[in-house]
Amino acid sequence: MKTFPHLTAAVMSLAVVTATPAEAAPGLVPAADREVVFTADGTATYGTLHVPAHRAGHRLRAALLLPGSGPTDRDGNQPPHAAPNTLAQLAAALDADRVATLRFDKYGTGRTGLGAYRDHPSELDYPAFVRQATAAYALLRDQPETDPHALMVVGHSEGAMTALLLGGSAHLRPAGVALLQPQAIRLLDLVALQLHAQVAEAARQGQLTPDQQRTIDAAVDAAVTALREHRPVDTTGLLPAVAQLFEAFQGPNGRFVQSDDAVYPPAAAAALRPGTRVLVTCGTNDVQVPCATTDALTAALRRAHVGGPGRVRLPGLDHLLHDTDHPDTVAPAALDALRRFAER
Repeated sequence: MKTFPHLTAAVMSLAVVTATPAEAAPGLVPAADREVVFTADGTATYGTLHVPAHRAGHRLRAALLLPGSGPTDRDGNQPPHAAPNTLAQLAAALDADRVATLRFDKYGTGRTGLGAYRDHPSELDYPAFVRQATAAYALLRDQPETDPHALMVVGHSEGAMTALLLGGSAHLRPAGVALLQPQAIRLLDLVALQLHAQVAEAARQGQLTPDQQRTIDAAVDAAVTALREHRPVDTTGLLPAVAQLFEAFQGPNGRFVQSDDAVYPPAAAAALRPGTRVLVTCGTNDVQVPCATTDALTAALRRAHVGGPGRVRLPGLDHLLHDTDHPDTVAPAALDALRRFAER
């Protein structure tokens, strides 16, 4: 299950070369990582700009990489417990196609931390993350190596929803938006769907009776309704772990949850510029955002007259873009879909 911690901003950049390979051929600038920092809503946000090897003076395609929910850092990790390196691996794959990338430590992670929200974390809402991503996009747009007319936004999970919003609002709209295993329905609908699936599996295994399953399902739906109506949640009938989840949703994470749940991604699709290249991936083994949750978004994208490749079903892939043959790395099928999307 997902975890939830939780437009124009002034941008200040500081670039320091942190890695330079061996000497390049004459006229070729070697690949390098630059540590960058930009300011969003008074918070210094830290990230990594990767510039592939390129001819001097040549402007590169570039992609902003956005992480999923929870305390997920610039590499796509939640240390110390989870280190799939999702975004770092996507950056490496895009480097092979000469695409520059920017990834950053969002609020609550890495060097950035909570920043301006340190003393009042409960005031951190979802729009703050969108503004932070918008500031990162402006930084990437203004780099001397990047082509401002060939920018892309690539988001994973919740970051895909942020990418969708950014694609419809950024100054100099992106040429492409990649939505990898996206949060494609309202947050609390997704949470309810995940919980119902877990309860059904517990009943299938004999851990719950049919009556218990019906009681818990009804309590979950009632809790979602209460949250949306700004009423206290009655946790009677909920399993202890589920009760704790909903208590957190109306406690320190309440503002974030309410503001995230207010976004309906299919409606946001209408703001995309017609012809924008859009990729939507769905893994058939993704239990967090099943393929069916992307149906309404896919239909909305068609109505918005965006370009392809559109939705790509990835057989056997889970939420982290892994399959049984690649349990610790992004599977080739996902990387191939991303590379096809990134082509001019």
